[in-house]
Amino acid sequence: MSHYDYIIVGSGIAGLYTALLAKEQGSVLVITKGSIDDCNTRHAQGGIAAAIGRDDSPELHFKDTITAGDGLCDEEAVRILVSEAPARIAELVNLGVPFDTINGEIALTREAAHSVPRILHAGGDATGEHIEVTLSKRVRAAKIPVLEDTLATEILVEEETARGIKVLDSRTGSTAEFECRYLILATGGAGQLFKFNTNSDIATGDGIALAFKVGAEIMDMEFFQFHPTALHLPGVAPFLISEAVRGEGGILRNINGHRFMPDYSPQGDLAPRDTVARSILYEMKKTGSDKVFLDVTHLSPYIITTRFPHIYRFCLDHGLDITKEMVPVAPAAHYMMGGIKTNCWGETNIAGLFATGETACTGVHGANRLASNSMLEVVVFSKRIMQRTAKEAKGRAPKDTSGANLHCVLRQRETPRSAPAPSFSALQKLLWDKVGVIRDREGLTQAAEILAAWQKSLPPPTDRPSYELHNLVLAGRLMTEAALLREESRGAHFRSDFPQSSPQWQRHIIFTRDSL
Repeated sequence: MSHYDYIIVGSGIAGLYTALLAKEQGSVLVITKGSIDDCNTRHAQGGIAAAIGRDDSPELHFKDTITAGDGLCDEEAVRILVSEAPARIAELVNLGVPFDTINGEIALTREAAHSVPRILHAGGDATGEHIEVTLSKRVRAAKIPVLEDTLATEILVEEETARGIKVLDSRTGSTAEFECRYLILATGGAGQLFKFNTNSDIATGDGIALAFKVGAEIMDMEFFQFHPTALHLPGVAPFLISEAVRGEGGILRNINGHRFMPDYSPQGDLAPRDTVARSILYEMKKTGSDKVFLDVTHLSPYIITTRFPHIYRFCLDHGLDITKEMVPVAPAAHYMMGGIKTNCWGETNIAGLFATGETACTGVHGANRLASNSMLEVVVFSKRIMQRTAKEAKGRAPKDTSGANLHCVLRQRETPRSAPAPSFSALQKLLWDKVGVIRDREGLTQAAEILAAWQKSLPPPTDRPSYELHNLVLAGRLMTEAALLREESRGAHFRSDFPQSSPQWQRHIIFTRDSL
């Protein structure tokens, strides 16, 4: 059995950035179930936030992040995030990430819920792609081995310590096992739970399922961010229309041309994502439409084509000139705030097992992620994993025994009398309809019962699609049960039967395989 110091599962910015850092400390293997370039990072348009502007400060960034998190951010983690941001940006520049500049200085823009301009971009609205390409070139140049088309299927644990990973070669069907000192999950999110989503098809909750099965704590799964503005065209998969478009002056209008966001929030079109997403759904229902419009026709064509070249070209390729026509948009699943619970060093409660990126829950996002904080979270906490392991640490984050938080196991449920056969499309429709932007007890209970029945009836997985369906069903159960338990509305979690927040729910829901 081959042995490495570090095995990293995933090849987005989290996996590749961590691999480059790990290469300086030992032998590294990257495992990715698709190609090295197939990840959510490539879809990230908004940018990366950092307090490097003259009128900005880590304290301002801290306050904006805490406000967005709606009472559930880990303040220590947020302090680390904002204070270490400038140094991590400098490292990305040194790695060759071509951030946009104006007069020789890094250009900064403003996005919703940020008090000042602090968002760095590369290639206008192609930030994720530029970072991913830069890092993948560096990984190849460093000759770090990357196993492509290789799915992680089981974490190998001995004496309560992660010792390695079992994998499936999707092309040949063969299996293999690899040992390591440190196993780092960087598997991304679970956006494929939902019928309408902005994620890559790799986002199937793999890391969460792998970690949960060996006893890792899973936290905040009820908080899933729905991006308010995904392109809505017949026959075209949802395509992200960046928040930065509204930051530059884009206006949301209903199908009658009415500018509606001031009716819902004093922040208007720059209100937090959860508010905007719900407001759009209310307007769609009110007008009997499946969309609203994002209007940028009042902006200079030069601004649109230079600031948002990727969006402009994509829309033009589909017959829409956004310099002259309004953009049809609707909400879509975008980002998972919850995930594998870690401490501020990326450690889980399983010794030797770390998590970073969207699959991790560091506590920086709380109930609602501030725009463009996700890529920053990756580079800050991936660096801290390397700092921790450089000290030969084989420790673990202590299991959360706080009486303030709610500790749960997945409950047994009766099989519903009628349930659709388990399938990828049936799961996506179920989650979108019952566990989407607006939730209630009836819909969540129906979803919980069907998901529990599916989990019992699914045959053992044998290939990538069947493993992914298993992982999605488990991630969906964790999300749905958490959403049922949280009888309030907070951040991205909205219950129409409990539309207000409640002080007693200023705590986290943590699932484990076994009870404490």
